[in-house]
Amino acid sequence: MNVLYIEGRRNGYDPDQCGRTMTVSEMIDFLSQFDGDLPIYLNNDSGYTFGNIDEDSFSECKYNDPDADYEVPDDEVDFEEE
Repeated sequence: MNVLYIEGRRNGYDPDQCGRTMTVSEMIDFLSQFDGDLPIYLNNDSGYTFGNIDEDSFSECKYNDPDADYEVPDDEVDFEEE
């Protein structure tokens, strides 16, 4: 069976440390070159573990930059679902 793997990476402790990432439009364009019925899995730890992707794998959140010039209470999380 052919599958498409997305390599899981751990680039940083917050999004600012991760470098450039694809936009939704870029990912749609990129994925359009593959067979639409090809299953997609996350490939973690050089193939030691794998993960599935489904509708519950996505959440749009507001990112609060920890270096911004505002104070965030200690009990507030860095990501807030919209």
